Amino acid sequence: MTLAKWEKLLLPLVTAAVLLFFWHYAVKWTGSKVFPSPLDVGHGLMELARKGLLWGYIRDSLGRVGAGYLLAAILGIPAGLTLGWYPAAAQIVNPVIQMVRPISPVAWIPLAIVWFGVGNAAAIYLIFLASFFPIVVASMNGVRGIPGMYRWAGRNFGLSFPRMFLKVVLPASLPQILIGLRIALGIAWLVVVAAEMIAVDSGLGYLVIDARNSGKRYDLVVAAMLLIGLIGLVLDMALRRLEALKTIRWGFRNDA
Repeated sequence: MTLAKWEKLLLPLVTAAVLLFFWHYAVKWTGSKVFPSPLDVGHGLMELARKGLLWGYIRDSLGRVGAGYLLAAILGIPAGLTLGWYPAAAQIVNPVIQMVRPISPVAWIPLAIVWFGVGNAAAIYLIFLASFFPIVVASMNGVRGIPGMYRWAGRNFGLSFPRMFLKVVLPASLPQILIGLRIALGIAWLVVVAAEMIAVDSGLGYLVIDARNSGKRYDLVVAAMLLIGLIGLVLDMALRRLEALKTIRWGFRNDA
């Protein structure tokens, strides 16, 4: 392993160790009886693991995000590509997208509960709604940003419309689509936490609110917060790995 790779691995670990050090001694010096120390949080996580609850909370949150996010990608990418290819259709639909897109997904929670009741369906709907519009907009911009010579070259080679999409439009749009997928995944992970605090009775978001309300277990509250952050980081890193693919990495700068 080269020195640069060692630095990429060690520097985050050193930073985390320093933060844990200051966190531990800040709690100790202030004598706080409310905010937990890193050891308290670790004990809380071990307690959840012993009771068989920890993986259930993680599984439920990931399952809801996976369902809503996958549905948004399946519908959003073709919709965005189509709108990008047909400017006339985009002129009709885009005002509606730009009007609905800024509305916070959290604002839809009351309607989601009315429509779907308290349960997984409401949370999945909110995640879908949060993910759909960033994916559509990114896919649409990806098509609009394709250099004209790519289309001319495809037509000169006699590519049919389906082959033009598969061989030219989709590969050229992939960098922008991937950016939209990363943004959508981050928003989806935020929304599932908010939805689970209100619309369901499981998952990491539910753990935060339940630990606060039943016994004021702030060690479990902070443990859930850390898990949410770590899982979000892992999900983003997994999508970042796609940038290394030959068909995609040309669209990114090396320092991105």
